[in-house]
Amino acid sequence: MLYAIVKAAVSGILVMIVSETAKRSPAFGALVASLPLVSLLAIVWLWRETGDTLRIADHAEATFWYVLPSLPMFLIFPAMLRHGVGFWIALGVGCAITVLFYLATIWIASRFGIAL
Repeated sequence: MLYAIVKAAVSGILVMIVSETAKRSPAFGALVASLPLVSLLAIVWLWRETGDTLRIADHAEATFWYVLPSLPMFLIFPAMLRHGVGFWIALGVGCAITVLFYLATIWIASRFGIAL
């Protein structure tokens, strides 16, 4: 139980660091957020818990494929905000489009023999 609390605390601290950094400098906050810190933490936690290198390799590869369809949201969302769309609507639309891109990625990847 203590281990789960430590994992949650470390992960939460990373999110807090990103949000606090972004308050001072949006660009630097974005740089910190774009670092694969969460992925690296997940890989470390997975290694510590399983020691299964094949599972970690599969996780890392799937992460790569899932990053790609998430990238358009970071262009669509700010464009909507700049055009006067409300925050929650823009965020919802960005997330919905991302889900559609995830589904498309899974479908396209399967056509090339990549299981996600």
